[in-house]
Amino acid sequence: MIVRKEVEIGGKIYSIETGRFAKQSNGAVMVRYADTMVLVTAVATEEAKEDQDFFPLQVEYREKTSAAGKFPGGYIKREGRPTEKEILSSRLIDRPIRPLFPENFKNETQVIAFVFSHDGENDADVLAAVGASAALTISDIPFDGPAAEVRVGRINGQFVINPTIQQLKESDVELVVAGTSDSIMMVEGESKEINESELLEALKFAHEEIKKIIQLQIDLRNEAGKKKRDAKVVEVDETLKKDIYDLALEKFKVIVYSVLAKEERSAKNKELVEFVKTSLAEKYPEKEKAIGEILHDLEKELMRTRILTEGIRLDGRNTKQIRPITIELGLLPRTHGSALFTRGETQSLTTVTLGTKNDEQIIDGLVDEYTKKFMLHYNFPPFSVGEVGRMSGVGRREIGHGNLAERALKILMPAEEVFPYTVRVNSDILESNGSSSMATVCAGSLGLMDAGVPLKKPCAGIAMGLVKEGNQYAILSDILGNEDHLGDMDFKVTGTVDGITAFQMDIKIKGISFEIMENALAQAKEGRLHILGIMGEAIQNPRESLSPLAPRLITMKVDQDQIGLIIGPGGKTIQGMQRLFGVDINIDDDGTINIASPNKENATKCKEYIRKMTATPEVGEVYDGIITKIMDFGAFVEILPGKEGLLHISQIDNKRVNKVTDYFKEGDKVTVKLIKIENGKFSLSRKELLKENGRDTQIVEEK
Repeated sequence: MIVRKEVEIGGKIYSIETGRFAKQSNGAVMVRYADTMVLVTAVATEEAKEDQDFFPLQVEYREKTSAAGKFPGGYIKREGRPTEKEILSSRLIDRPIRPLFPENFKNETQVIAFVFSHDGENDADVLAAVGASAALTISDIPFDGPAAEVRVGRINGQFVINPTIQQLKESDVELVVAGTSDSIMMVEGESKEINESELLEALKFAHEEIKKIIQLQIDLRNEAGKKKRDAKVVEVDETLKKDIYDLALEKFKVIVYSVLAKEERSAKNKELVEFVKTSLAEKYPEKEKAIGEILHDLEKELMRTRILTEGIRLDGRNTKQIRPITIELGLLPRTHGSALFTRGETQSLTTVTLGTKNDEQIIDGLVDEYTKKFMLHYNFPPFSVGEVGRMSGVGRREIGHGNLAERALKILMPAEEVFPYTVRVNSDILESNGSSSMATVCAGSLGLMDAGVPLKKPCAGIAMGLVKEGNQYAILSDILGNEDHLGDMDFKVTGTVDGITAFQMDIKIKGISFEIMENALAQAKEGRLHILGIMGEAIQNPRESLSPLAPRLITMKVDQDQIGLIIGPGGKTIQGMQRLFGVDINIDDDGTINIASPNKENATKCKEYIRKMTATPEVGEVYDGIITKIMDFGAFVEILPGKEGLLHISQIDNKRVNKVTDYFKEGDKVTVKLIKIENGKFSLSRKELLKENGRDTQIVEEK
């Protein structure tokens, strides 16, 4: 039976249909918004693997290029490994649905979204997130949804729901919000320095639309939903729990209440766990896993209770304190810019590389191909957390964290006409205990200024946490790794002294209120300004000059009809200039020319050459030319690059000239005046200049 429900969202029909496609899945829906359509399926295994202690959820989002009537780029005309856009979209689906599965549900679960139609205007990522919730909601898989996700823009002060790709170019906000009917689950986005109250207003606007899409899913479930299977309930052995508490409670309190470094705390935790397991091994054989889980929950309980009752955290800070920060600039002599930012036990070594137009990244997907001039890459090697791990390429987490930091900084980059360089920021995390993505934002801002990039303003980031029990809660500034792991929220906010540039929020509980959001934003601003103050002590403004190792770029503009002249037949002219001056030349379709060279003087000479090449010769103007060819009747003179005129034998001197070769040979320099343009031909005179200078005698140019 095909069931279809629809509602109007943002002036367009938003529909969810089930019963037509992928009927062997546990749940499958086709979500349509305008002419963009995405199929989302949900499948879970019948049983969890024995002794599975985590929830194996896999979310995959894929864009079929055929959806936009395109072929895949490259030599292999078939979709391959997921693009960065697909990975980021998968994360937008995963993060809001993951907290809505029952805690005891450990069955392997897979959600797959395929974009089958794309209208070039409406992005499918938020539709896929709704499809994931809808597929799970109507399936027999245990799921405490539904949830919904929307994108918000703001154009001319007015919020827009699910703006088109074109509208986003005009918007000063791009915000993806996911939530349930009564709370917010996830936030991700960027903005042009909006303030905290404006962000809160955007979230409330989004939530009103989320409620409509949730009701759509409820209506679909009421008509096409399957009966939910029961999640296996894990009974806690209360006798075992009591024995563990008797052995470990006071010892764990000492560890939790002590101010310890990450490694020390980890070592003492491990020592206590081994002590408890050894002590109870005879009484509770083969219960090691259960003992470990109870001890983990005990640590969580003690940490959270102390924060809520005393306002004291694992490292002794109160809820608003920021860990000590140190900054070093210009550490790496051969990079164009570098910064080492250390906050507590989190450290980013960030480098900045300046390049030319040839270094731009080409982005191909469902929309028209475009290029990126600013890139931020984030790397998280296993040694940063004291572990051994495989180095097998960039993971989803690294791509997500790098994207957030890139969003934070990109709107502060100078306009291309001011700073035509391609810029790559590379953040390598050397230590991690707390938000390394926010350390990347700070280090990236510092590194850019160290490189002499005219960044509009410095930018900093801070990660906020939450501990909530019932109606009691505490908001934590600059969270530790353990506070992220054992807490309820990870809320990252980046910005300048004037406003917010990027944000990301994930929660582990079933949503938070707007009151908590408002308080978290206010506390985040306080922390951000504190960090910016410390950064300002290290460097207040970008360096006045670029690194001598950076390429020198000069930009100029010519008329579009002159582009062919500069390129020449088969690229001969432009290639010749590149060899002559030792430069790279790039020409945009609008006539903008970028000249790059390690030597600024060579770039300047090339610019002057192009200026002369594209200049229009004018009658009466004087030119310093070069003799290119000698004839019996005169000499041809190149007065501008690619433009020759005839210096007739009668115009060489004030007296009779018998032979041109008595005066010139090929390659000689000569100053001439343009006296006539006829049918595109230039007539030159040297005699006119001699008269003007009061000279009536033969003058031979200095050889």
